[in-house]
Amino acid sequence: MDLDLVFLGTSGSVPTAKRGLAGTLLRRGGERILVDCGEGTQRQLLRSSVGLVELPEIFLTHYHADHYLGLPGMLKTFALRGREVPLTVYGPPGLNDLFGILRRVFGRLSYELTLVELQPGESVAREDYRIEAFAVEHGLSANGYALVEEARPGRFDLEEAKRLGVPEGPLFGRLQGGQPVELPGGTAVKPGQVLGPARPGRKVVLAGDTRAAGSVLEASKDADVLVHEATFSVEERERAEETLHATATSAAELALAAGVRLLALTHLSNRYFGPEILREARTVFPESVVPKDFDIIDVRFPERGGPRLVKGGALGRHEEGEPHVKDGSGDHGERPRGGGGDSDDPALRGDPVGARVGRRDASEGAR
Repeated sequence: MDLDLVFLGTSGSVPTAKRGLAGTLLRRGGERILVDCGEGTQRQLLRSSVGLVELPEIFLTHYHADHYLGLPGMLKTFALRGREVPLTVYGPPGLNDLFGILRRVFGRLSYELTLVELQPGESVAREDYRIEAFAVEHGLSANGYALVEEARPGRFDLEEAKRLGVPEGPLFGRLQGGQPVELPGGTAVKPGQVLGPARPGRKVVLAGDTRAAGSVLEASKDADVLVHEATFSVEERERAEETLHATATSAAELALAAGVRLLALTHLSNRYFGPEILREARTVFPESVVPKDFDIIDVRFPERGGPRLVKGGALGRHEEGEPHVKDGSGDHGERPRGGGGDSDDPALRGDPVGARVGRRDASEGAR
């Protein structure tokens, strides 16, 4: 079963010329699950090789505008296209209140819309996986989400099955599926005779906006991929603590402690290009990447090589790929601007983001 993440928006709080606002698409087999829907997400989907598919469900991590402002427009576009497929939106407590306001924006829909509020500790069950909501620390009602697959059957011992007299064909499949089989002559073969120990499924964790918290560490234990914000560099750790965001160092330390296989850092402040965040994280946790918009992380099983970053993997046919610099990230001519933290952060008021072109001294802090 294929499993990957498509990064549609990797900027924090405000977009840049190269990075859109928060949005990550989980693809598992034929399923499509969108986590967060920042401004411009539907256009990012249209630009990508994915297209604006009729998503059956969307998960919101919290209700800062940069994580949901693209949702009303997307819902309206679906209605204008005559969509009939039901849509379910999940989020932390406060979702119903939010949509009481948003309905004035998107109006009447042509399809059924269901809202489900999830408390930390609750989960959404599927046939062979579940999506767990867990607590994060961001100063308001907020969830992180973990996609956790059920354990897989152990490796099938072909030679042992043949030795026991099991003929190749459908009986192999039944044994692999955990069902005993009866051979001609009445001999029974149990799955345990030809299957090795059960193998764990994959685990993908999307923490949303949060500082590096104990609850995130617990939820991320042994994850194949942890997608964690890195709004600031370690030079801005006081600013990060003030706004309940993470630094690249703190996210990397958490990934190391949790034993994750790959750390993906997103939600970068627009003062950073990307490479400096990546270099900082890799001094603590070498298996770190900083995806750009339209990058993909292919979450392969460990025996197939584990997770890997596919640069520009979701670019549409008419989009030209932009080469990453040597360390896996880059600005490609983009100029960082002042600002950082959430758009409703009091420290930003009175100083329009982007009013000053060029990098601010890290000691100056965001305004």
